[in-house]
Amino acid sequence: MAELNKADLLAANLNEADLTSADLTSADFTGARLADAHLRDAYLDGADFTDALLNRADLTDIRGYADFSDADVSDAVGITNEQLSHHNTSSLEGATMPNGQKYEDWLKDR
Repeated sequence: MAELNKADLLAANLNEADLTSADLTSADFTGARLADAHLRDAYLDGADFTDALLNRADLTDIRGYADFSDADVSDAVGITNEQLSHHNTSSLEGATMPNGQKYEDWLKDR
């Protein structure tokens, strides 16, 4: 298992990266690009994905609580809006949800 805990990955290009089962505890992915990345079974406690692009990323069975403020998680694999909002986030303010809808609009429609 890769360990990237407390890593500073600001604006990193991690498109298509394989981070399956990685320890991403407290990693800072602010503004990073993770389109089509594999995060299945990753540990995300305290990770910051603010303004990150996670289009089509595999978020199956992610663990821990991460900040997805203003992140784009549209078309993410293995996770629904409900799962993302209830189990794996500390914040979703301004985020684009797996179904492509803004978080605030999704809340209104629930």
